[in-house]
Amino acid sequence: MSAMKVAHELSAADVESAHQAAQRVVETHRRVAAFLQTGQTLAQIDQFVARTLQDLGCRSCFLGYKQGRHPRFPSHACLSVNDCVVHGTAGYYPQPLKPGDLLKVDIGVFFRKWVGDAAWTYCFGRPSAEARRLMEAGKESLRRGVRTLRPTNTYMAWAKAVQGHVEDECGFKLIRGLGGHGIGMEKLHGPPFVSNVVPDHPSEWPDGFAQCEAGTLVAVEPMLAIGTGRTRQHGNEWPVFTADGSLSVHYEHDVLITPDGPRVLTEGLDELPDEVG
Repeated sequence: MSAMKVAHELSAADVESAHQAAQRVVETHRRVAAFLQTGQTLAQIDQFVARTLQDLGCRSCFLGYKQGRHPRFPSHACLSVNDCVVHGTAGYYPQPLKPGDLLKVDIGVFFRKWVGDAAWTYCFGRPSAEARRLMEAGKESLRRGVRTLRPTNTYMAWAKAVQGHVEDECGFKLIRGLGGHGIGMEKLHGPPFVSNVVPDHPSEWPDGFAQCEAGTLVAVEPMLAIGTGRTRQHGNEWPVFTADGSLSVHYEHDVLITPDGPRVLTEGLDELPDEVG
């Protein structure tokens, strides 16, 4: 069994503040989607995110984030292009964005000390047939997975739903070693870890056997690619790439597990456009 410890005592005011943080992420995505144009650079997009967060009275919880041997994260948002799965910085990809590029925009904020954290994938212009299938698989796996986040289930139900759709039905690959996580007051990453795949051995993912307890806030996020679930990185640099260079997508919701089931705090993300620019 998992040894994870999650605080479940949330007042109505706590839930409202967490919801407001999540909705600031959603509003930032809305404004970003309207702003994005072919020919822009990641640096321009990141500066737009910075201005938007300031306008909404919140701040990035990614900027300056420190993890392990990585340097402090240098950007306001994670901006990841094509084969870059996650953690793309504003400077790692200097080229202007072109038609057909897939851009994963991951935005995390602090608002009244609470965290909102959600990602969505955009295509500049019309995606190829395969890229569109990949995008639809990512969104549908997120929808199916969210429905499992209820106190009658363990987190393994999430992984079975997501993996069953992405790999068994669609033939794509979920990224191994990356997954969702608990969020909360002043806490970007906490327990439980929410894997998108069923482990080969129980010891690989102890949290998978834990009950989805009411009062838990999680950011759940399928990350998938066309050709492989393996990744590569350049030393201690932040971006994570698919090992084979194939296209990837990333979708993420904030969810409060309630006694009656999941409550999506980032509602509205599903209405964002797939195509921009």
